[in-house]
Amino acid sequence: MTNAAPPDHEHREAPAAARTSKVPELKFLEGPQSRWFELMRAIRIFFELIRGFRHLHFVGPCVTVFGSARFKEDHPWYALARTVGSQLASHGFTVMTGGGPGIMEAANRGAKDVGGRSIGCNIKLPMEQRPNPYLDVSLDFRYFFVRKVMLVKYSYGFIVMPGGFGTMDELFEMLTLIQTDKIFDFPVVLMGRDYWAPMLSFLRERMVTERTIDASDLDRFIVTDDPAEAVEHVKVIALKHFRFGYTAPAKKRWYLFER
Repeated sequence: MTNAAPPDHEHREAPAAARTSKVPELKFLEGPQSRWFELMRAIRIFFELIRGFRHLHFVGPCVTVFGSARFKEDHPWYALARTVGSQLASHGFTVMTGGGPGIMEAANRGAKDVGGRSIGCNIKLPMEQRPNPYLDVSLDFRYFFVRKVMLVKYSYGFIVMPGGFGTMDELFEMLTLIQTDKIFDFPVVLMGRDYWAPMLSFLRERMVTERTIDASDLDRFIVTDDPAEAVEHVKVIALKHFRFGYTAPAKKRWYLFER
């Protein structure tokens, strides 16, 4: 007599358990855990935040460039992002990205092309996203929300290149923070008119019509194909609201082990 096959629920549970062992964040997001587990996770999140603050405190005025990790070096969007990175660095900005390949690599590479500073906030993923080789400072984060805090906290503006779910998430989170006055009048630039056209039509023809957003919300960003226009827009608002170029850099304190 052969052993009977395990019930269907056992087939479903085994892969989930295996994934949880490889990605502890899955357990964190699966509802209430033991008090000890929750405390240790909160402490880990706290130290991940502190590590990000310490490493990025002295990187200078940043502009974050968002975009897909999937575009290769021979793609026109890669070339455009590289030009954007070069022009941002030439105007004195530190170029910050998610630290991975594709658009992120291109923007970081453009900054390095002209001797500018290049920062990457990489996310640890099961498929092992590797930091690109054009980074002066590279930080790995376990939690997406901690990583997004860093990408926002140290940026004077945001340039959004074509991308997928992650890019859309970052774009609409920035717009929500601006709409709700959690961050004030930060410049947001969408690059690639043809790419963003269907989304913009949906915003105008559906969301504004249904009054889920105001028509004035569409004024919170500009759309362009011109890197010079994008960088100039960021620079003008940075000068107006953040006194970019006139503030003294933060001093490192030896007694805080800052070097």
